[in-house]
Amino acid sequence: MSSTKSNIPDRSIRICADRGGTFCDVHASYPDPENSQERKELVVKLLSQDPGNYDDAPTEGIRRVLETVTGEQISRGNVLNTDKIDYIRLSTTVATNALLERKGHKHALLITKGFKDLLVIGNQSRPKIFDLNIRRPSSLFSEVLEIDERVTLVGYTSDPQAEEHAIQFDEDGKVKRGYRGKGWDEQGDAEGPGDIVQGLSGEAVRIMKKPDLDVVRTNLQKLYEKGYRSLAIVLVHSYTFPEHERIVGKLAREVGFTHVSESAQLLPMIKMVPRGVSSTADAYLTPILMEYLDGFFNGFDEKLRDGRLRSPRVEFMGSDGGLVDAANFSGLKSILSGPAGGVVGYALTSWDEEKKIPIIGLDVGGTSTDVSRFDGRYEVVYETTTAGVTIQSPQLDINTVAAGGGSCLTFKNGLFLAGPDSAGAQPGPTCYRKGGPLAVTDANLLLGRLIPDYFPKIFGKSEKEPLDVEASKAAVEKLAEDINQSQDKKLGLDEIVYGFIKVANETMCRPIRALTEARGYATSKHTLASFGGAGGQHACEIASLLGIKTILIHRYSSILSAYGLALADRAYELQEPSSTFFTAQNKQTLISRLDKMTKEVKSELQKQGFEDDRIHVERMLNMRFEGTDTALMVLPSERDGDGNEDFESAFKRVYKAEFGFLLDTKSIMVDDIKVRGIGKTFDSLGQSVYAEVAELKQNIIDLKTDSKIETRHSVYFDEVGRVNDTPVFLLDRLDIGDTIEGPSMIIDNTQTIVVVPGAKVVCCSKHLYITLK
Repeated sequence: MSSTKSNIPDRSIRICADRGGTFCDVHASYPDPENSQERKELVVKLLSQDPGNYDDAPTEGIRRVLETVTGEQISRGNVLNTDKIDYIRLSTTVATNALLERKGHKHALLITKGFKDLLVIGNQSRPKIFDLNIRRPSSLFSEVLEIDERVTLVGYTSDPQAEEHAIQFDEDGKVKRGYRGKGWDEQGDAEGPGDIVQGLSGEAVRIMKKPDLDVVRTNLQKLYEKGYRSLAIVLVHSYTFPEHERIVGKLAREVGFTHVSESAQLLPMIKMVPRGVSSTADAYLTPILMEYLDGFFNGFDEKLRDGRLRSPRVEFMGSDGGLVDAANFSGLKSILSGPAGGVVGYALTSWDEEKKIPIIGLDVGGTSTDVSRFDGRYEVVYETTTAGVTIQSPQLDINTVAAGGGSCLTFKNGLFLAGPDSAGAQPGPTCYRKGGPLAVTDANLLLGRLIPDYFPKIFGKSEKEPLDVEASKAAVEKLAEDINQSQDKKLGLDEIVYGFIKVANETMCRPIRALTEARGYATSKHTLASFGGAGGQHACEIASLLGIKTILIHRYSSILSAYGLALADRAYELQEPSSTFFTAQNKQTLISRLDKMTKEVKSELQKQGFEDDRIHVERMLNMRFEGTDTALMVLPSERDGDGNEDFESAFKRVYKAEFGFLLDTKSIMVDDIKVRGIGKTFDSLGQSVYAEVAELKQNIIDLKTDSKIETRHSVYFDEVGRVNDTPVFLLDRLDIGDTIEGPSMIIDNTQTIVVVPGAKVVCCSKHLYITLK
């Protein structure tokens, strides 16, 4: 044991942990003691919550990793020594669950006087326009405090001659020439009350009233005495003039508030409602997240928290697929922290830079299925609605549908239904021996797509019993009576059960079509990357429904969200507001601002230890046609005649693809300027799976006689019916190059992959490469 320990150098163990709703997955890599040039990998899977055995799942998973790698026995509850750790990367659903369950932190909203009800009124959208009993989601904040302050903009950008009429400032920000548009008295240069200053967006801002700090302090003290410790500050026009938010925030911290979300610092974007809702979401979620992180850090020595150069790095997966450090991590950035790791995992392991075949990610879990698309770069959206809360923050474009292994199966009004209700983990599907409802897992069990002998035996009162096939069968037989009584044609048990699987598959296809066909992409021209615990049972049939011919299933597909953390890049971005027309005169100013932000982004990543050649920069403008309110964040791929990025052509191309037309007579506005820096954590993942398959010598397995067949099982397949002697293989016993045709099944410790008739599987070094006829 001690010899193993001595061979593990300091700062050499890399640990990634994905704390999901049910399971916490941990992936670790460390130098091979017998060959320092190679790294060994280790996977630990444990329950996300098990208070009888441990307080925190990622900490317990890391303890088990350290125990295995170092060979030392480490007692539970001990503070863990981090000398051997290079980095820890975490993704967590803590903030997501707090939002879904409305269990965030009590906080107050500070808003400009007169706008008290703004966030309650919202944007007037009616998602269920024909619903007779509309229930509006409750506000996240508990109390509102109005701040008696006011700033306003001089002039208006929809003025056809806005630029000629605008106030002009000198280099020191002093008024050089006053407003010349409608309302000008044709004499003064800064007419009207209040000081005029230049905002961050370049607009002229008139300060009508400054906040009375003594009054604000008194009101903040009252909130503090009521028990509030978290605040969201949302003031009018703070995106371009954040000064009032800053001084109120500073005052709040002096009073003793531990978390203050200033909307302009958090999200310097125009539009007060989404900026405000995002700030209240941050004030609601970040304290919960920080409490969790404090508990996590308490399980380790002090080196882990101090973040100095020789300390192990702690990084967190943001909703946009980039890693951030603890100082830059917040509730707002963690909404999709868990699923984002899975997207990074499949994107980087499935993409081929030469073939450039776009990929659809299919993550089938217990309660829901997450789908996404990758075509060489991550698809990011800037406004999403989660649990009735519309949040403006960069997030990977992940569509979720309520269909998974735990989705309940019902028959209503002559229709087979799978979901949206879920059996969850407690009580779980009928076969879990807890009296739960009939679910998709029961259907797969009865069709032979799950084999009790190869499924964890953790059920029943003793928690040592296998899945209960008889209970599932009895529940389906009862349902079958109702179904057959309602129609003339009598259906067999297998037909009824498979009918529910077809409905579940179709439900999972819906969000995939929304990501592809609804946006002008041919679904059939994609590869399907399937992962998640239940993905392998549905992948072949879903691909067939969508016309997809190639499926990739990574060997780590059941823990791909944790594995994706090991591959993810560090991200740092800056964003500034702008309110200007995209014209030849303004273009150089925009480029200069981009250049300045690029320097700042690169400087920050260099401080974090990245060399220049490992830093990739993306420069974007948030553009829209004048008079519309839909802005698109544009990342150009070509250069114009001056050698600068061709933003105009890129915007028109993206706009046409999104909406199908162009507003050629309208001027183009720039709402925001953004620079995203990416610190690359690896050079290459080696040969792509497509290149490997092309070179691989395939060994076709005889499905009748081969010794690698572990057992045979009765499985139901569409159009074929029952195949009583379906061969079953264990993934660990298959060699690279082994080729298996369907009907068959491949099983590992955490998943079952159903290979339908007509499909062919090639075992590669890191994937199962499946092709359909």
